[in-house]
Amino acid sequence: MFEVVKQTMKGALTQMIAIPEPFLNRMNELHGEQGLVWAKALPELIHDCASRFGLVPEAPFPNLSYNFLLRALRSDGKPVVLKASFMKDELSREVSALRAYEGRGAIRVLEENEEWGVALLERVEPGTPLSAIEDDARATNVFCDVCRRLHLPATTDAPYPSMKRHFAAIERYRERISNGNAEAPLPESWMENAEECLTYLVATTSENVLLHGDLHHENILLQGESQWAVIDPKGIVGDIHFETIQYLLNYEDRGGGRGQVLHNRISIMAERLELDSRRIAMWGIARGVLEACWTIEDGGTDWQRGIEISERFAKYLNKII
Repeated sequence: MFEVVKQTMKGALTQMIAIPEPFLNRMNELHGEQGLVWAKALPELIHDCASRFGLVPEAPFPNLSYNFLLRALRSDGKPVVLKASFMKDELSREVSALRAYEGRGAIRVLEENEEWGVALLERVEPGTPLSAIEDDARATNVFCDVCRRLHLPATTDAPYPSMKRHFAAIERYRERISNGNAEAPLPESWMENAEECLTYLVATTSENVLLHGDLHHENILLQGESQWAVIDPKGIVGDIHFETIQYLLNYEDRGGGRGQVLHNRISIMAERLELDSRRIAMWGIARGVLEACWTIEDGGTDWQRGIEISERFAKYLNKII
């Protein structure tokens, strides 16, 4: 009798949690048939997580992309987020970074099951993203406040990729071109510029820290009335100056032209975080070419956007040296 009731409840929960069609299509686009099969099996995985973690599932977050995010309540009424990922290793690295950042301004990890590829995370309330602050100087100062308390030196056995590994797409592009396996659409001058910047920056990094790696407006959320919490770290080991780049690439023309906004933001960051403006600019040059290489690897044609990023940072660098 109990087993019948259990199966009935499982069936009801499976029907209640509908996986959005755009997410199913996205998983198929990213990971093929295996990704689609994984996504279609999510209701059963959610049921197992509800039983194991004592959850009452609510509804998926809107605009799902790479991972499945579900609002839920624990048995004590605490609001939480259940995160499931097809890319289990990436989620495991994110959990590791969040635990390393615990007490420094990141959300807390409540539960994890690496085998299932799921993590139960603290839900940030009200969860308003930093992008809601339209005063760009104010938002950039909040970014600096978050950045100052987040970082810590990386240990030698840290399970995170190095900057060299993070930028490996540039090297892969070179290999394909040199082997004659592909055309060379990217301007050679920008490739050389990025490689020179990257070589210099890696060689002259005085201290490697655990970087969030994707610290932009949408990954910094309001918690309570005045605190800010960080979500979705990638976990990279490297130069603290690189942590500014993803923020600088978002809302680029908020409050003025892109060149002026970039200048204003870097000025605030350099002063508040005691950073070298030139190193920030050089990381930006390398990051733009990396963007272009990623675009080509993914089969895209809009690689010019990445080069435009490099050009913008190079113009800034030329003005300050």
